[in-house]
Amino acid sequence: MSEYITNSERETEELGRRFAENLPGGTVVAMYGDLGAGKTAFVRGMARGMGLECRVSSPTFTIVNEYLGRRELIHFDMYRLSGADELFDIGWEDYLSRGAVCAVEWSENVQDAFFGDEIKVTISKLSDSSRKILIEGAEQC
Repeated sequence: MSEYITNSERETEELGRRFAENLPGGTVVAMYGDLGAGKTAFVRGMARGMGLECRVSSPTFTIVNEYLGRRELIHFDMYRLSGADELFDIGWEDYLSRGAVCAVEWSENVQDAFFGDEIKVTISKLSDSSRKILIEGAEQC
């Protein structure tokens, strides 16, 4: 497990960028943290680290956003889902089979959809601008 402290949204994005630079396709990143913790900022950085030049926004109402380019990032927001069955209903297994990196916000709502090989990113607010970010399971990256 690795622990990081960021002191601004920009630093959170930069950590996401460095984290995703060499992230292999097919990786699932299960994200945890309260509303406003910085999960989407981290995913914005991931997109940059993967060489994607797109506008990254939270898919709270669309459930999933796809960012395509040299690599593929699929960004899920499970805030409005009541369980893993709903995730499977929208094609979770099909998304996994594409070999894209999948970033899943509000992963606690769909725990049963994971197979135990995901990377867990937990973001906690320390203050209005500071965050503690724990990354578990990234040893293979």
